[in-house]
Amino acid sequence: MTRDPDSAPPLALSMGDPAGIGLDITLAAWTERHRHGLAPFVLLGDPDALAARAEMLRLAVPIDTVSDLRAGSALFETRLPVFAVPVAATVRAGKPDPRNAPAVIAAIEAAVLAVKRGEARAVVTNPIAKSVLMETGFAYPGHTEFLGALAEAHFGVSAATPVMLLASEELKVVPLTVHIPLSDVPRAITTRSIIETTQILHRSLIEDFGVADPRIAVTGLNPHAGEDGKLGDEDSRIIAQAIAALQDGGLAVTGPHPADTLFHAAARETYDAVLAMYHDQALIPIKTLAFDRGVNVTIGLPFVRTSPDHGTAFSIAGSGQANARSLIEALKLAGDIGARRGASSLRAEAAP
Repeated sequence: MTRDPDSAPPLALSMGDPAGIGLDITLAAWTERHRHGLAPFVLLGDPDALAARAEMLRLAVPIDTVSDLRAGSALFETRLPVFAVPVAATVRAGKPDPRNAPAVIAAIEAAVLAVKRGEARAVVTNPIAKSVLMETGFAYPGHTEFLGALAEAHFGVSAATPVMLLASEELKVVPLTVHIPLSDVPRAITTRSIIETTQILHRSLIEDFGVADPRIAVTGLNPHAGEDGKLGDEDSRIIAQAIAALQDGGLAVTGPHPADTLFHAAARETYDAVLAMYHDQALIPIKTLAFDRGVNVTIGLPFVRTSPDHGTAFSIAGSGQANARSLIEALKLAGDIGARRGASSLRAEAAP
């Protein structure tokens, strides 16, 4: 069984906060589509806001609206296709407006629904400003948690467990705890959560990244991984027990490792991904190594989702200074994972 690659559905790219650099980097990514071999994508957002930003940036990007995302694949060669999600208030670069928050949220949900209907192969999200969305009652601390709720609502997935994976050529790393205060981290770390998150990461490395036998390193929580209990007992009492259980289950997992010696070049040769205990422990090394190239991948969901590993950068929106490289890498990775999952589905369909 084969499928014509030219008929593959496009990627669904949500606009993010339209006052940020999402529109800037979307336009830049389209202009660089041939150079980077990008799969077709459709922007879900406001076409007038996009056209105004193109004019501001002096980019001659032809824009066309589509009512069905699948039509975007054929248009992509010569025009940037947009599925219209209108905003309520005029967009001003660098000036976020809470009145546009419903459109930002609607664009994300529309992208997920497009994947469910087979109109898109993956979701790619431009950066949002969580504080702006929360002003209007947005109940989630970030994209990751919202996408988990959408998986449950639209895919019939019970208790979806979305996991944030930050990926670059140099490093793949998962924070066990994400958008919570640092003071809450020790109480949030459990043996069960380490086991479940590591299993999700292990499966993703195989299915999404083609790693045959994943090696996963796990950090400690405390300095020197607790120094044999002298600097805290979470490492031996919780983390080490989870690692032992994973090893008993046949996974190649090591640790707990002191985080301060785990991310240099020689250490990175010993594993395929790292499970870190909290947000900054994971994000500082990858943003140091690949600030403009890192990609945020949400694993543990029934659909593919990637995003640039940076924020809205309101201060430079509309200035021409935004770097589109992280979005380009997110689009490339979404295309690669989507194609890999599609090939896996075709093999399953063809199996006797």
